[in-house]
Amino acid sequence: MESYDAGPTDTPVLEETIGANLARIAAAHPDIEALVDVAAGTRWTYAELDAETDLVARGLMALGIDKGDRVGIWAPNRAEWTIVQYASAKIGAILVNVNPAYRTHELAYVLNQSGVRTLISATTFKTSDYRDMVEQVRPETPALQQVIFLDTDDWAHLRAGAASVAVEALAARLSELTNADPINIQYTSGTTGFPKGATLSHRNILNNGYFVTDLINLTPGDRLCIPVPFYHCFGMVMGNLGCTTHAATMVIPAPGFDPGATLAAVEKERCTGVYGVPTMFIAMLGHPEFADYDLSSLRTGIMAGAVCPIEVMKRCVNDMHMTEVAIAYGMTETSPVSCQTLIDDDEERRTSSIGRAHPHIEVKIVDPATGEVVERGQPGEFCTRGYSVMLGYWNDLEKTAEAIDSEGWMHTGDLAVMRDDGYCTVVGRIKDMVIRGGENVYPREIEEFLYTHPDVDDAQVIGVPDAKYGEEICAWIRMRAGAARLDADAVRSFAKGKLAHYKIPRYVHIVEEFPMTVTGKIRKVDMRAEMVRLLGL
Repeated sequence: MESYDAGPTDTPVLEETIGANLARIAAAHPDIEALVDVAAGTRWTYAELDAETDLVARGLMALGIDKGDRVGIWAPNRAEWTIVQYASAKIGAILVNVNPAYRTHELAYVLNQSGVRTLISATTFKTSDYRDMVEQVRPETPALQQVIFLDTDDWAHLRAGAASVAVEALAARLSELTNADPINIQYTSGTTGFPKGATLSHRNILNNGYFVTDLINLTPGDRLCIPVPFYHCFGMVMGNLGCTTHAATMVIPAPGFDPGATLAAVEKERCTGVYGVPTMFIAMLGHPEFADYDLSSLRTGIMAGAVCPIEVMKRCVNDMHMTEVAIAYGMTETSPVSCQTLIDDDEERRTSSIGRAHPHIEVKIVDPATGEVVERGQPGEFCTRGYSVMLGYWNDLEKTAEAIDSEGWMHTGDLAVMRDDGYCTVVGRIKDMVIRGGENVYPREIEEFLYTHPDVDDAQVIGVPDAKYGEEICAWIRMRAGAARLDADAVRSFAKGKLAHYKIPRYVHIVEEFPMTVTGKIRKVDMRAEMVRLLGL
């Protein structure tokens, strides 16, 4: 059977703008709490959130922001982030998400590449002085006309500006918008070159948020704790839009991820769901006071961003009461989710797969060399098509054409396998695949094996040039605290008889840390360059 599947279509796609959807939900559920910012001690009902986002929308119009103008937001998670998200959508401005971890070089690039006209920014967060960095890049960002700093009088002035724009003017603007309009630019960190601006429409992200939470059965009055960042799809789409399309409550536990603050928010706000990447759940489960928190209100949540270890999943179900936790897989360019497990899937599916095709989404696995669909059980490139595929990369037709083919399929660059039951498993990245002496080697498989060594804390596998085989296998290993250093011989003897000879690393490099992008992805391209230098290849 071919590796092709299409998700269910019994629930129709939402054909409205983000602003129209929020207004409709608020009219139906005015008194349900919409947004709670735990750290700030502020909360809004749906009626209040709709009114507040209308007010800020008119404030933005008073600044002269037109449909299609870019409004940047550079801040950690807080209520104003969410309010700006909906306010900008209501006037058809394109929200540009700026990663709170960015420094001046990245900030200047993103502001210039997207042509941000107005930037709404935090003043400080952790070690970042945003005001100082904005001042540094002002001379090299000519399109930037105004900066509104949160925690200053700027925010009050923005809200006060609404008085000069009639309610009818906002209504007229809203009526001009279509759900196919671009509404959001998110920069993908990319492990090579500059980040690319994935451009997403109302239809893209409104529906993805809607179907993600539909599959975990979120209903009016459910309360979702969102410790994942808003600048990323996980927070602003799966979290915020996932809640508002179902009249559920968005709970912001803290500006940045803090395991204790997240657990406290779940207890205090009686959250029924919580999101996170596996490392966040590991941190919560490992919190010294974990047992003291009452998490009995939890039922569901989503783990995404990386593979979920079986023991972590078991503890989420048993110790955090998340019997209906789901796994989701996607990428920024697909709004983001393409596959998701179901709330009644068994443990095996929830820990060894990324789920199956999302509603109204097609997926297929193709041979990267020929583009032909492979048989089920065979690895190939994961491709997806449907309402969720981005409009394109902002001002980059060439990169867009490389990613989306003429038939509308998004080529993810991920290597995956579709099982007989339609559930998929990601086995690595195409560009990470090593071809050693004609054999395709998937680094992920070797990394998973190396994790089973008791002294290995983390492992990353790359290919390095080799005169005889074309490429050879090299493992970078981070040791557990207090463990003796492994050398290549020790790793080889551990692998002998367990891995095929051509998968056993020839080179082993012990490190304290791996080179990372700002969003925490491993930069294997830097690892390769370093090994070429060290080995004189």
